[in-house]
Amino acid sequence: MQDLLGNLSGFSTYVIAGACAVHLFAMFVLWIWARRDLKTIASLLDDFTRGLKHRSSMGASGHLSEQIEAFLADVREVLDKESNEADRSALLDRMNILDEKRNYMNSLFFETCYNLCRTMIEAYPLAGVLGTILAIGAALQGDAGPEAAATVSAIVGRFGDAIWSTFAGLSATILLMFLNGFLEPPFTRLSENRKNVRETVSRVKRELSLRTGEAA
Repeated sequence: MQDLLGNLSGFSTYVIAGACAVHLFAMFVLWIWARRDLKTIASLLDDFTRGLKHRSSMGASGHLSEQIEAFLADVREVLDKESNEADRSALLDRMNILDEKRNYMNSLFFETCYNLCRTMIEAYPLAGVLGTILAIGAALQGDAGPEAAATVSAIVGRFGDAIWSTFAGLSATILLMFLNGFLEPPFTRLSENRKNVRETVSRVKRELSLRTGEAA
């Protein structure tokens, strides 16, 4: 039992470092994923609003989220101005673009993965403390009596080694929290963009289809 606890405590620092590396890679994949989804939504809305008389142009330097909001603002402007029949007809004709490519609706898996990555950041300090506790527990497994002095020495020695697991856990937490501080705003903005697109598309279908039915 003593050897098992000693081995576990000895490997705890490496396990934490390896888990942190995997965590960093997962956050990088999520960032690539979010960029791809933003580009997809922006491209779809670009096609959807093409041909409108008054169409926003953000330029290549504009952030994708801002471009999406600008496209949605153009659509809302067309819906609010009932006199602009040409643009309203163009939107209705192009509705199949968003119906055929509904990738912008797939958000649950991304949000679940990000929530898991964000939540697991809190596990690293606990893992570091656990490594230290395992080291102390391994030292306490020694026999008492004449070996008491040796046991105390073993506790001190193992604690000195195991403190690195606590250091690794805290360092990983600080690093990942810093990274999450950069990634959380664009990820949250992506969720808001998806929600706004859904609401705007529903409004286009509802108002323009209803108006077409009344005209018929």
